[in-house]
Parts: sequence; C-alpha cells; structure tokens
Amino acid sequence: MHERSLPASPNWYCSRCSDVNSSGLLGVGAKNTIYLIQVSASSCRVVGELVGHKDLVSGFSFCQHAGQSHICVSSSNDGSVRFWDSDNKALIREHAAHQTPVAAVHWSPVDKNLVVSGDEKGIVVCHWHHTGDSASFFPEPRTIFCLTCSPHTWSTVAVGYKDGMIVLIDVSKKGEVMHRLRGHDDEIHSLTWSPLASEDTLYSRPEDSEATSGVSAGDEKGCYLASGSKDQTVRIWSSAKGKGVMTLKLPYVKKRGSAVDPGVKERLWLHVHWPKGRPTQLVSSCFSGELVMWDLTRTGKQRWTLFGTSSEGQNHSRIIFNLSSVHLQDDRELLISTSMDREIKCWDLASLDCCWTLPTLGGFVYALTFSPVGAGCLALGVGDNMIRVWNTLTTQNQYDTRSFWQGIKSKVTALAWHPKKEGSLSFGTDDGKVGIYDVFSNKPPQISSSYHRKTVYTLAWGPPVPPMSFGAAGGKPSYCLYSCAGEGVILQHDPTKLSGEASDIDKLIRDTNDIKHKLSPHTDLSWKPDGKVVAIGNEDGCIDVYQAPSLKLLCSIQQHHKIINTLRWHHDHSSPPELHCLLASGSSNATVFIHDLHSVIENPPESPVVLTEPYRRLCGHTAKITGMAWSPHHDARLVTVSYDGTAQVWDVLQEAALSNYRGHVGYLLCVDWSPVDPDVIWTGGKDFTLQEWRVSKQEFTKPPKGKKMVDLREKKKANPKAKKKKASGPGGAVSVETNGEPVTGGQKAVTGQELSGEDEEDEVSSTNSPVPPPATFEMQRKSSAVVKSKDKPDLNLLKKKKPRSMLPVSTSMDHRPKEDLLQDCINLASVKYSNAPPAGCVPGQGEHIHLGLFSDRQALYRMLEAEEEGHVEAGHYDSVVYVRLWSGDLEGALQLATEKGELSDHLLSVAPMAGFEVWSRTVEAFVKQLCLQEQYLKAASHLLSINKLYEAVDLLRSHKLYREAIALVKARLPADEPVLTELYTCWAATLEKDGHFSAAAKCYLAAGASFDAAKVIARKNDVSSLRTAANLARISGEVALAQSLALRCAKDLAAALDWVKAQEVLSSQESLLVHRLHLGVAELLAAMLADSQVASQPCVSSHPWVSRGERHVSIQDRVRDVWERQFGVSQKSAGHRSAETLLQELKSVESPTPTANIPLKQVQLYSSLHLTRAVLSWLLDDDGQLIKELWQAVAWFRDAGHLDVSAELCNLLFPDGDVSVCSRKHPKTLHHTETEAKAAADSLQAFVHYQHLYEHWWSNSIQIQNGCSRSAVDSSPGDEVKDKVVNGGVSEEGVCPATRLDKQDFGASLLLSEHHAACQATQRSVIEIQERLAAMVLQHSRAQRPQLDSGEKEPDAPTQVSNTGESSNSQGSADAGPEDQETLLSLSSKMSEHQKRLADLPDTIKMYPHPDVVECCLVLLHLSKASPSVSESLQQEAKDLLRKYGTNPSVLKACQRFLT
Repeated sequence: MHERSLPASPNWYCSRCSDVNSSGLLGVGAKNTIYLIQVSASSCRVVGELVGHKDLVSGFSFCQHAGQSHICVSSSNDGSVRFWDSDNKALIREHAAHQTPVAAVHWSPVDKNLVVSGDEKGIVVCHWHHTGDSASFFPEPRTIFCLTCSPHTWSTVAVGYKDGMIVLIDVSKKGEVMHRLRGHDDEIHSLTWSPLASEDTLYSRPEDSEATSGVSAGDEKGCYLASGSKDQTVRIWSSAKGKGVMTLKLPYVKKRGSAVDPGVKERLWLHVHWPKGRPTQLVSSCFSGELVMWDLTRTGKQRWTLFGTSSEGQNHSRIIFNLSSVHLQDDRELLISTSMDREIKCWDLASLDCCWTLPTLGGFVYALTFSPVGAGCLALGVGDNMIRVWNTLTTQNQYDTRSFWQGIKSKVTALAWHPKKEGSLSFGTDDGKVGIYDVFSNKPPQISSSYHRKTVYTLAWGPPVPPMSFGAAGGKPSYCLYSCAGEGVILQHDPTKLSGEASDIDKLIRDTNDIKHKLSPHTDLSWKPDGKVVAIGNEDGCIDVYQAPSLKLLCSIQQHHKIINTLRWHHDHSSPPELHCLLASGSSNATVFIHDLHSVIENPPESPVVLTEPYRRLCGHTAKITGMAWSPHHDARLVTVSYDGTAQVWDVLQEAALSNYRGHVGYLLCVDWSPVDPDVIWTGGKDFTLQEWRVSKQEFTKPPKGKKMVDLREKKKANPKAKKKKASGPGGAVSVETNGEPVTGGQKAVTGQELSGEDEEDEVSSTNSPVPPPATFEMQRKSSAVVKSKDKPDLNLLKKKKPRSMLPVSTSMDHRPKEDLLQDCINLASVKYSNAPPAGCVPGQGEHIHLGLFSDRQALYRMLEAEEEGHVEAGHYDSVVYVRLWSGDLEGALQLATEKGELSDHLLSVAPMAGFEVWSRTVEAFVKQLCLQEQYLKAASHLLSINKLYEAVDLLRSHKLYREAIALVKARLPADEPVLTELYTCWAATLEKDGHFSAAAKCYLAAGASFDAAKVIARKNDVSSLRTAANLARISGEVALAQSLALRCAKDLAAALDWVKAQEVLSSQESLLVHRLHLGVAELLAAMLADSQVASQPCVSSHPWVSRGERHVSIQDRVRDVWERQFGVSQKSAGHRSAETLLQELKSVESPTPTANIPLKQVQLYSSLHLTRAVLSWLLDDDGQLIKELWQAVAWFRDAGHLDVSAELCNLLFPDGDVSVCSRKHPKTLHHTETEAKAAADSLQAFVHYQHLYEHWWSNSIQIQNGCSRSAVDSSPGDEVKDKVVNGGVSEEGVCPATRLDKQDFGASLLLSEHHAACQATQRSVIEIQERLAAMVLQHSRAQRPQLDSGEKEPDAPTQVSNTGESSNSQGSADAGPEDQETLLSLSSKMSEHQKRLADLPDTIKMYPHPDVVECCLVLLHLSKASPSVSESLQQEAKDLLRKYGTNPSVLKACQRFLT
C-alpha cells in the first residue's frame, strides 16, 4: 500500500460516521468511501479504504465482539447498508431494505449478529449478519437523526429524532415503543448508553433534574441513557422510569486565541460519548471545537473539565461531529474525534491531552509541490479553499501540517514556490485570483490586483520580460510571477508590487515576432530552470518556445492535437548537459511526448522552426495526462499522472514503463517527486487524498488496459455528453474514445469539478467553462453533495433550451458535410480576391445564401430577404420583425408587427426613431393589442406616453378599472374636472350593485352626493349601518334624511328591546324629541306588562326609570312623571317641547291597521304610539282626543288577538275600573261632549265591565266555572263567524280573577245594548252569506273540473264548507228545503239587504264596537243561576235579546236551557 497519506475529510453532520475496534483500527466515512486508519497512542497510518457506496456514507460501526471485530457495517444516503471485512477490504453483503437515505446504523454491543439502521422517513430495520435476514419497523413517523443499541439488553434500541423526541423501542416485539422521552426541543444529535447495567445514584440537585434528588435504581433493572441535542443541553434519562434525571447545560467557553474564520457563525453539534468502564464520566462536544469531560457526581463548575488545556492549539477550531474510544493493550485509553476543521485528533483519556492530529482533505488535490529551498516542505492546493503546508521530514510528528485559508475563498488550483526565497509560496484559485503567502508568518497573503476571468491553471517564477525588465538599474526584480488561466491569457505579476497592473505577455510576443493573426489561447507555461527560454502550451495542442527576455519565437512544436495540460523541463543539476534541453509535454491525448530542443536553444534559428516529430514517445496511459515531474535524483526519469487513475514512472530514454501506482480511486491531478528520497513519489487526485508511495514496491509496471478501461467505457456510456470520436493514439493500441471530447475552450485537465463521486462529468463537459459551478463536498452533509449516477441525465435537462436562431437558413447551410464547407471557403476567397468569381456563385442567393454574411452589404440584404421568407413560412413573425429592424426598415418592421399583433415593449421603445407620427400610430396599435390581451393598465400607461389622458381614463373606465382611473384623473387633472364626478358616480353604482355599500358611500361622498352616500349605507338595513347613515346625513347637513334614518334605526332597536341604544340614536337630533317620548312610553308599557306577566320578553337594555312603580298608579301617571323628569315635557313646557307642537309632529306618524300576524313587540310599539298621543292630548286638556287615543291603544292589542294583554292594559289605564277617572295623581275626570268621544268612552267602559263580568263569574264557583268553560267551548265553533272583536275565545284566556267582588253593577245597560246587538247580528249574517257564496263558487269550479287529480286537495276550503254545512243542516229539516234551493241571486239580494241595514246604523256603533251582546247575555244567565246578584229584570232583558238575536245554531243550542 502507501507510506503516509492524507485521507478525505470525515463527513459532517452524521451522528456516528466513525468507529474504532478493539485492535485500534479506526473507520471513518468520508464522501462515499470509508478510510481505515490504524491508530496508537503515538501515531496513525491510513491502511486502506472500503469503496462501493454510490452516495455519502452516513453511518459506520464495527462489530465489537471478539473474533469478529474485523467485520464492520456502513450505511449511506444511497439507501444501502453494507457489511465489510476490514482485513481484506472486501464487501461481504449489501442490504437494500431502505427506500430513502439511511441516517444512522449501529452494531449491537450485546448480540454479535444484530445490526440496526434507521432512515430519514423514520423506518428502523434490523439486519441479522449470520442469516442475511432483515425486519422493518415504523415506530414514529418522524425523521431519525441517530440510534444506539443498548449494551445490556439486545432488544432495546434508543432512537433520536429531528424534532427532539427520543423513543426507546423493543425490536423483539416488532419495534414496540417502550418509552417516549420528551424534554429536548431540537434535533437529537447523539445518544449513548451508560456502560453500567444499573441505575446507581448520580448526584443531582432538584433544580437540575426533572426527578427527585438522588435517583436510585427501582425494582426494574434499568440503565442510564445520555442524549445530546441542538438545544445546547445534554440530558441523562432513566430507561426504567422513562423520564429524565439530569440536565447538563453546555458551558460557554471563551475562545482561546485560535483564529476562526469570521464568515462562519457559531454552529453546534452536540455529540455525547460514554467511555467504557467510566460510569460517572461522560464526554461531549461543545461550542466551536471544545471537548468537555463531565463528572456526573459533582455539581456546578466542578462538574466539567475541558480537554487540551495543558498547552495552546491542541483543540479543534470548529465543531466536533463524532467521538469514539478504544482501550489499547498498553493500557492507554484513547478518544478519537472528527471535526468540521477537517482534522482527526486522538486524545489520552487519562491526561485529557491531544496525542496526535491527522489532517484530512475536503476537496480535490489540484496541486502539490515541494519547496526548492526548504527541504521536505510540501505545499498542497486543495478544493476545500485551503492550502496545506506539510513538513514531511519532522520525526516527532509525522503529520506536521499547517492550513492557510485567509484571503483564498475559492479552490486552490495552482501553486509555485519561489525558487530562492524560503517560505514564499504563490497560489492561484478557481475564481482567477493570484496571491503570495509567506508561510512562516501569520500575515494574510498579498493578492494581485489583476484577476483572471477564469480558473488559474499554472503559476511559474521566471525572469522578468518587458515592460517589467526595464526598471531603474538594480531596482528590477530578479524573478517575476507568471500565471496562466482558463481564458487563455498569461499575466506577468511584479511580486514586489502586486497592487500594480500585471502585464499580458501576448503584447510582447506580437511585437517581437511581428504577428498579426490571433494567438491561440494559452493553457500552460514552463520556464527552463536557467531562465533562458520559456515553453508555452496552447489550446490547439501546439507548444511554442520563446527566448527571453524579448520572447522571440524559436520553434513551434506541433505534435499534440489537443489542449496542452502540462509542460516540464528537465532539471539542470548534476545531469549531463544534453539532457538539460529535454521538454516533456502532456495533453488531453494519452501519449506523453519528449522533445529535445538542444539545437534550437544553443543555435537560435533566424526564423521560427516547426517541429513535427518528438524525441521520445511514452505510450501506455489510457486517458488524458494531467501532471508530470522529472526525478531530481535520476537522469531522464519522469513520473506522469492521468485521468486513467494511475501514476506511471518512465525511463524516458528507453521509452520504458518502470512502475505503475494504482492506489487512488478516480482521476489523478498532480504529482511531485520527493526531494530527499529517490524511491518516493507523492500524488493527489479527485478522491480528496494525498498519497506517498514507493516506486520499488509497486506490483505493476504499466498502466492498466483491462478493468479500468472497461470502467471508463461504462462511465462514458452513462455520460451522454461525451461524443465518441474515432482517433487512435500514436501507440495505435488505444482507442481515444476514453479521452472524452476534445476540450477546446480553455478547459484544462487540472480543473476537476469538485463533485465528489461525479467522475466524468467535469472534464467531458462543454467548452469554454474551465470549472463548472462547484457543488462542493464542503457543503453540509444534508445537501448530499454526491451526485448519483442515475441523476446525471437530469443535469443535462436543466440546461437552458437554445434560443431560436435569427438566421436559420444561413445557419443550417453551415451544418452541411465537411467537403461543402471547405468548398465554401474556396468560393468566398474567389469572390473576395479574384476578379472572376466561380460561375453562378452570388453570395446571399440560392446555394450561397450563407455567404451573404461574409461578402458586401448587397449580398447581406439578399440573404436577409431569403431569411425573412423562411421566417414567414415558419410563422415566426417576431423574427421577421427583428430582421427588418436590423436591416434598417424600421417602419416596415413596425407595420408587420402591428398587422400580426406581435408588437412588444422593445419595438415600441425603438419606434420614436421613425418619427412622431409612426410612434403615435404604433402606440395606438399596441394599446389595441394590449386590450385584446387584457393588459388594460399597461395599455393606459402607453396612452399617457403620447399625452392621450382622456382616452386612457376612458379605457380604464370602460374596463371597470375605476380605482386606477380616479387615481390617474386626480394626479393629472384639476380638482373640478367633471370626469372625476362621473367616475365616482359610475364606480359607486357598480359597487352598490355588487353589495359593497360602504365603498360606494365613499365614492358618493367624494362626488359630493352626501344624500346618496347616506342612502346607500342605509341599504344594508342593519342597526349599525342605519346609525352610520344617520350620522353621515347629519354631518353633511341632510337634516330630513338624518331624521328619517335615525328614526328607522331607533325603531329597529326598540323592536329588539334595546331601549337605551334606541334613545341614544334619537338624542343626537333635537327635532326627534316626540319620538323619544314615544319610545319612553313603549319602554314603560313593555316593563309594566312584563311585571304583570302577561307579556314578558327578555329586554336587551333598559333605563333605570322603568323600575316597578306602585301597583295602583295608572300608566298615564307614570308616563307624565317620566316625561317631566327625563325629557322636560309638561303642561308648562313651551317651544319645541310644547305639547301642541309635539302632538302635531306625532300626528304625521302613521300606524297600520291591526292584523293577527303582527308580532307582539310591534303591537306594543303601535299601541304606545296611541298612548303617547293620548297623554299629549291630556296635557292639552283635549278630553275627546284623549279618550279616542286610549280606545285605540287598547283596541290594538284586541284586534291583533292579544286579548289578555288588552285586558291588562285596561287595568293599567283604569286601576279603579272607571273610564271617566283619567288620573288620581293629577286629578282629572273626563266630560265628553262630542258623540264620537262619548261612543269611545262607552266602548272602553263596556270592555272594562265585560272583563269584570267574567272575573265575577269565574270567581263564584269552580264547578260553575267548569260548566261555563264547557259551554263556552261548545259555543266556539259557531263563533268563528262572529266579528273578530267578540271572539268567544276570551273564556279560555286566563285573565286573573278580579280583586273586587263586592261590586254587583256590571254596567248591564252598556253590555246589553240593543243597537250593538242588531249591528253584530247583521255583521254575522254578512259573514255567513259570504261563506256560502264561497262554497257555491267552489262547488261550481269542482263541477267544471272533474278531472282534478285525487292527490290535489283544495286547500282549507272543504273544511269551511263542512262547517257551514253542519251549521246549516243543524237548523232543522224544516229549513233544509229552501236552504238547498238557495241561488246565487237570492244570496246576493240578502247580502245587499244586510249591507243596507248596516249602512243605516250610526257610524259610532261601527267605529267603537262593544263586546258581543249575545255572549254577555249567556254569561249573565249562567251567573244568575249561581248568584242572586243578577236582578230579574236584567235576566228578562237578556232572554229577550237572545230570542231576538241568538240565531246562530251553536248559540241556540247554548241558550236552550234558559229559554225553555
């Protein structure tokens, strides 16, 4: 194998990516490889690698059982789990049980065959090593971060998740969850079990722990588990109890002098490790690379100790990812740590000091070079943005390296030591930077102010050439720094003055050699050690040799036909002079050429010589050559490295292959021979490693032709970009299809694309891109830097689609067969230089269209015409427009674009060049086009550009973009612009239609139409809208509207019984006083009715003054009191508070006619309106009006069917039962003069008596009451035909028994009024006739429509008919005959007769009806049976009236017992 080597950096952000076995073999996952490193207390050595994963290694674990400790297991983001034999470096078995990247893997410390792995989806898999079986469980649907098998119970596994949850599962019971450990609130980075199989007491203060102080083992046998989380705490858990027993917070440790990259913010990865045999000691990582030893038996600051405090610089400088420990035979206990600082350190657990440090590499090794001055000082340029300088000769520390990162910030692709000045190292980077480090100081590097545009390929120190060599005498530098980069330029930098401008040597080459043509881009340069000549390699494969200092061209070597990657002159110390002029060159061909330039250098020719034959040819590599080095110890011995993955040592003069090294995986990029040991060579490559090896110990002498070639061919197939061009190398044996595409645009071999695992992708990629964008391995693990081979085609799909050519016809002509293209050149030359062009060759026409581009303008116009036709045929009008535009036909181009609807912003921007008219026309056309595309705002903006403001506004308005139109008008036109009002009005109408009332109101307000604004808000018709509308109207002076809206709002509130708010709404307007009075009365009435429990409804809010008054105070008295106190209205008040004014205002309020379906709340409002008028009339001493209004107030309840409420109202109005006594508080007795008032008073009094009559009857005897209620029920069917007022239903309404039973006078004269009896009888007859007529019409229509569907019933009518039928039949068979024979005519004549009779009656009788006289007679007669208080004469009167008017069948039936 190899001697010393620097491996790739261990992977970041993995919970267990390294492990060490009992014999001290450390395995570390780095990229998709596992490096095996033998460790001891004093040193370490990379002894091998396990290669095979297709993606990043995410976990690694050794089997810790005797006899099997060489077996190990690894997991990867490719979803596989692989078992390896570390002795043979061979794969034993692969399991593909996971579908997603595996996050963690662990070999059980108890069962030597059990391996447990977990993936990002949360699936846990158990693998059995001896049988190859596996079983999957899914304990939690969360992302697994880490898992650890218990060292005491084979079936217990602890799993840590991304969200901070830890779960203990039992794999013997199908992954059943034993405990869920909750406490962490961020990612679980690591879990570790205590090495002791019991829960012995750990010291813990109550405030430290979630459990009691001093946790001791219970009956169950448990074990402690430690967890480290991103939340900066380590927690210790009891697995028996399933809860936490201790929490350790990470200490903040001050940085100790180590420089930290300022671009890196404080990260944290908290790894915990419980070393074997130390049950009270726990090791954890900390912030920024510190390691902490926790003593779990101590408290406070004594609890933790830092590692590496004995001397400076022992610690890691960045966060630590993994820890593993080993007990060696010599009784040393070692701890191995891996970190983000790309170092692996070994610690002695006894002293906590660092034993050794192994640097690792996080990128391709692009350059390596030994210092010519400092013996054994090796510099590495690495793709992880760092330079390493390794003193390879120190004895005590084999890996004595220093890292340099300041000022680099990109991959280091080239290095060169100063030939004389010790410690001066120049570097070049991937982003074109050139700088010089002094490696012995801590200063940042000097950076050249001249940057290359692309990757720096080569650096070389050499003598200055003009203009730098002309300095003041003695002031010129003896050496300059030359840099060659991907854009093909070589710059000369002055090392003493890097801030100055670097010079491009091409100018000197042109001037000296009088060259007019373009120079081929340069790709490499090499100064002969004596500084006399410089060899420059070019992209076309040619090598030019120039003489210093004037850079006169001596010769041109034209043997390679591909890009030159590396040039090296033979050294000139202690070797024969004839060898000093040997130049070795390597290109993207696989053959190495050696040139002997002795004659050319010693005897410079007059004019440059062209050499086409090499001095020696070294054949054997199978891919491009990337680097080479002559042995400083031998004559003409050369080592070369290649993309075939091997390094080859040659005896140049014999053209013999001596030794082939195959220790790397993938391409090699750089090589150097040890300056002290002739047998040792160092190589670096794309596998992120640097390797030292001995020439004499290699088993192969020649590069491989077998498997490697096959592998490369496979890779080629997988990589669709590689074009397979046939060409055979000079050896003839090798087909060059393995070399990849000839890279022409400055793509040089050294520049690998740093995609770990993406083998072929970088070099075979397109031209002109020296280093594709770095998807570096340095990115965090989660971003999976490795690109899977199966994904490769997708990278190509991501490339942008090539834009359509503007000149497709002529372009296609340039893709014809090679012979035609060569003939084109002859034709063109003939046209240009000879007087007689070949027959039929007219550039720009026919067969020669494409030549129009290379001939005169006429030819070009001919070509463009043909192109235009082609575009029109293909329908690519936009291209036609551009062709016209370019040829100067601007108007034509615009015309075409207008016709085709292909105008664009760009065309519009050039339109003004054709003049204002054209521009204006184009804008208008574009506006039409935009409107068709519905881009109205853009269209309006374009109209503004030609000052068509009104048109722009119209356009916006017509597309209902009112908001924008208004903004435009307000911004550009005067405030009184009529268009503005019009816009607001239109917008308001639209908004109103869509139901956006408040927005519409704003528009109306802006347009000055406050009336409309208030109206539109009121349309919503809810309380808040009405109130707002009223306020708005009031503020804007619309008084009448404000009043009507306030009134509407108050009515709604009152209907909802929210009295306080209703009064508030009205109080804002003085003129609404009378309505406030009305609501006050309504509130009082509602409260008093609620008190007496006839009509109690839940009230939203009420005033304090409605609280219960004394029972015997009448409602009108209370109203007067409230008015005086609250509203200042009395007999004395004047002005707008005078009763007269108020009454006048109130008269204008209409109240509808009562019907049975008006809700009680509304009935109360209407009734209280009449009460209000009555009280105002009282204040004016208008008795007539007063009594009429009181009658109306009572009648409202009665007519709406609320008889009990109307009776209660009578009680409230006349507590004494006397209608003439209006008030006791303000003594007032009523005297009526006019007949109407008298009739009203009589009617009221009659109803009061009617009520007393019933009360008296009910209170007399319960039996009689029962009997009566039965007779009343009997009488009810007939009562349906009575006037609504006298509905017999009263007998069933539960009116309270009267308190006064002593008064026998029921006002019989009022109740038994003959006039009213006659009127009521007539009204009953009319209703009866109407019903009969209706029945006849119905029968007639039935007869007309016999086909009426049996399912279709006539609604309601039949029941009425049967009722009437019953009543008419029950009149006895004597009447039956004529009844049946009644005709429409006879009924009509009866009807007119009754109506005439009704018309003759006085109006007062009809206006102010009395209770049903017939009903009163019946009640009196019933009462007379039980009470002696009814006089004989009264009984007689009642009987007479019954005989005369009791014609209704049900009445006849009821009065039979009294009249027989």
